[in-house]
Amino acid sequence: MSGQIIFIIWRESIEALLIIGILSSWLARNRAAGRAAAFLWGGVAAGVATALLFALLILGFAHYFGGERQDYLMMAMLLIAAVLIVQMVAWMRRHGRTLKRELEEGLSVAVQRNQWWTVFFLAAIAVAREGSETVVFLYGIMAGSGSGQVVGAVLAAGVGLVAALGTFALLQLGSRFLPWRRFFKVSEVVLLLLGCALFTDGVGRMVSLGWLPYGMPLWDTSWLLDDGARIGGVISALTGYRAQPDMVTLGSWLVYWGSVMGLLRLQDWRAARAAASHG
Repeated sequence: MSGQIIFIIWRESIEALLIIGILSSWLARNRAAGRAAAFLWGGVAAGVATALLFALLILGFAHYFGGERQDYLMMAMLLIAAVLIVQMVAWMRRHGRTLKRELEEGLSVAVQRNQWWTVFFLAAIAVAREGSETVVFLYGIMAGSGSGQVVGAVLAAGVGLVAALGTFALLQLGSRFLPWRRFFKVSEVVLLLLGCALFTDGVGRMVSLGWLPYGMPLWDTSWLLDDGARIGGVISALTGYRAQPDMVTLGSWLVYWGSVMGLLRLQDWRAARAAASHG
């Protein structure tokens, strides 16, 4: 669980820092940092507050669920978190190359028209989006782990945040250390693997609830990598690996990766078609 939390906080924090950095740098370059900075950081604070409120709503909602209904909620959060991860990867693939230009164009219009609240809402929406996604991911991860180790989760989140700040500093130094494009490519793969882990856990919850049948293992690779051991457990938590998968688990892998590959291929096809039509 700790590895999953560290990665999610790390990745989501970097994305939020990227957007805030783009906004702050543009305002500073265009000598609009005085009054606009107050709206920028006010938007950041509003985004954080929105994410925290969302977290409290989810916890409050979960409080009223007991017994089997709690299992339903945890299963739903695992599956929603997996879907959100795939959606986030698809969104970044679609907007990653033009994100900076789109944000700067919006800021340029806001400054020209003296619409400082636009700066506020750009920052607030960006931070609230990343924060709300993080809340869903973390709830799904903790639901999948079946653990109440809140202190461990908080420590893991702190490690992830510190790692994000350090990585962001390296990324800001330029391609000599860690290019943005390579970072997003690598983190995209790790995110999709984590999405598979959450989806597999969600399907496992369906089996435990009796919605899907439990079958005999199709093979056993425990001799090579035991998912109950320390290293195997970490890999299992980050990728969905199972040493003794049954037919349902195998089916969940096929459904997840088939859907991911189909979605990304469709996205690439649409992008190529749009480029051809503009060319």
